[in-house]
Amino acid sequence: MVDALEDIKGRDIVVFNTERLSPIFERVVIATGESSRQVKSLADNVAVELKKLGCKVYGIEGADTGEWVLVDLGDIVVHVMHPTIRAYYNLEEIWGGKEVRLKKTPVRESAASRARP
Repeated sequence: MVDALEDIKGRDIVVFNTERLSPIFERVVIATGESSRQVKSLADNVAVELKKLGCKVYGIEGADTGEWVLVDLGDIVVHVMHPTIRAYYNLEEIWGGKEVRLKKTPVRESAASRARP
């Protein structure tokens, strides 16, 4: 999912471990897109790429405006936001504290290992 965001030049991507904060999901991913069009494209790319890996996309919310699009992947919730919306809502304050450190992966890795951060 992080690769799908990076492919379309998503910025400021963070992944939070929320296992102890919510019984509903285990990870929250937050990314920024520079325009409403890019925000929608980022969210669409996450959904498309994870479906290719066999993951289920339970829903996409907010694509009509493109200011804040949420992609529900069950155990993972992805928020793609316009910079002003991200600054205003500051989700990092709510879900932060346990950021998942992303390590650079080899050029080729299995599809299963990319499905989860």
